[in-house]
Amino acid sequence: MKMKKALFSILAAAALLTACVDLDLSPRSQGSSENWYSTAQELEFSLNALYQPTMWYTEAWRLWPTDRWTDDWNQRTQTYDWLGGTISTTWSEGANTWSNYYKGIARANTIIQSIDKAKENLSDAQIEQYVGEAKFFRASFYTYLITLFGDVPYYDSTMTLEEAYTMGRIDRNYILEKIYADFDAAAAALPTSYSGAQRITKGTALAMKARAALFMSDWNTCAKACKDCMDLGVYSLHPDYRELFLSQTKTSPELIFALPASNELGKHSYDEAATRSFYPRNNGGTSVAQPTWHLFFAYTCTDGKNVEDSPLYDPADPFKNRDPRLSELCVPFDSEFMDYVYNPRPSATTTLCISTGQQVKNNDTKVVSKDCSYNGLVLKKFVDEEWIDDRLTDTPMRIIRYADVLLMYAESKMEMNQIDASVFEALNSIRARAYKCKVSETSKYPAITESNQTALRRIIRNERRCELAWENRRWFDIIRWRIAEEVLGNNAPIYGLPGNSQVAENEKSGYWIFPKDFRPHMRASSSIDMSDMQKYPKYFTENQHCSFVPRQYLFPIPENERVVCPRLTQNPGY
Repeated sequence: MKMKKALFSILAAAALLTACVDLDLSPRSQGSSENWYSTAQELEFSLNALYQPTMWYTEAWRLWPTDRWTDDWNQRTQTYDWLGGTISTTWSEGANTWSNYYKGIARANTIIQSIDKAKENLSDAQIEQYVGEAKFFRASFYTYLITLFGDVPYYDSTMTLEEAYTMGRIDRNYILEKIYADFDAAAAALPTSYSGAQRITKGTALAMKARAALFMSDWNTCAKACKDCMDLGVYSLHPDYRELFLSQTKTSPELIFALPASNELGKHSYDEAATRSFYPRNNGGTSVAQPTWHLFFAYTCTDGKNVEDSPLYDPADPFKNRDPRLSELCVPFDSEFMDYVYNPRPSATTTLCISTGQQVKNNDTKVVSKDCSYNGLVLKKFVDEEWIDDRLTDTPMRIIRYADVLLMYAESKMEMNQIDASVFEALNSIRARAYKCKVSETSKYPAITESNQTALRRIIRNERRCELAWENRRWFDIIRWRIAEEVLGNNAPIYGLPGNSQVAENEKSGYWIFPKDFRPHMRASSSIDMSDMQKYPKYFTENQHCSFVPRQYLFPIPENERVVCPRLTQNPGY
């Protein structure tokens, strides 16, 4: 997918805000620094630019941008440079991340500093609300910067070029306090809901403050922000997990913040080249990327036990007796999906087309199409019929939802060893939703009751992985938990199916995809150890390997920024 490459440094931001101030030009067709920001319409127009996906670069510049750097993602034989441990100071994604967030910060600062122009036209409450919205964006963008880069330059006003040249890196703990203050100001100024177009709300500010605290392991602040968000009483879990992620679900009481899109208005979430990569070949997709076997085995069995411990796991039918969310993440074998029965087995050279009732050539098995799913799995979560008519989708780009707030609350309370009924209520409401029952109906789902902190930590981490799979959360989690070396280092393999003749031979045994006796181990950190698969060489190929290096817990400061701002020091190891 082609992306416009734009370098927008702190210096460029300063230049943008100071350029042309002496020109006697004020076209009626556009705003200027002389006549803009004086009405509600102009302020909302300026704030709308901060809802653009490019402003939320790490979350939304392409389909699942950070999931590609995790043990949840399989993309045939491609290994992204972050996974390969090869990023450098000229890494384009690092430079684009830096420039886009500072671009957003510059815009938010300009709105805040220009708000006095509107005092004659707006009430104090309106002005406070618009300033609060701008502060929310500023805080969010700084949250990503200190998470990704560590110490960064901080400014909360417009700058001259001379001032920009003197900028250096500021301790991120100092910036974090500024972030908290901005989120608090936003929460105090913003309404809990809107009757018309959806904008940033009080709950959005509280949820994103919790995320900022989570990134920094500030458990007390995270728990309080989550609780404040929960106590608003305006959010709840969507009743149907599958439905929540369909493009038809534009709004939901679970969606706290999502970037809207509209095919009708030409604002697509993702374009043709992107969407085709994720659905089956029988539907015209390319099956370029899919969930990994590591993620597949993270889902527990219906007794709540891991695959290695549960007597319910059946390697001949590995979707059987599993957490229902697994069958919503991946298409179960032999199930109907988008008008075809999905069957990647080597013997299934034909499959059923539901609408015609006819057997057709099965392009989703490697015996027929060598380019079908690398590991036999295809994505189901998010994917629906809308993706295959014109290969465009306007599903909202979900930044944060209520389930994440509940999980952050439970994790924070657990880390402070304040394990009480509210922790179990938060966790079990999510699990019960997956099993389509009430929290009180504990005979219908494996309720979490573990009170030992160490054991509960592993459960919560795995619950986050399964509930939030392919929602750009896994990478941030393995970074903040400092387990990237464990799951992505030491030339860690990403497994796929063996050649056609071998997988056909395996099928004759009744265990075509996974060996009969193979049981992956869940580590204490909650990651999945697949190393025992090496005992069964006839069941896999491993064309992909990960080679994470510890320096990549932080991105490098982009080299072009250091050239123009010599006071910017570099992160260790680059």
